[in-house]
Amino acid sequence: MAYRGQGQKVQKVMVQPIRSRIQVWLYEQVNMRIEGCIIGFDEYMNLVLDDAEEIHSKTKSRKQLGR
Repeated sequence: MAYRGQGQKVQKVMVQPIRSRIQVWLYEQVNMRIEGCIIGFDEYMNLVLDDAEEIHSKTKSRKQLGR
């Protein structure tokens, strides 16, 4: 939890992964992954990804996703 006086430290930790390439594993679709660069997120941890691709692990196919 963040307490008063630690706001700067918490904020720094939260923005470190910005512009990092990540792979999101989907809970109910275990054969599919989403890969992209984090460009933002909100207080509910909804992600905004750039250059995102949908990856199917069984067929090894990749599909570009747009905005």
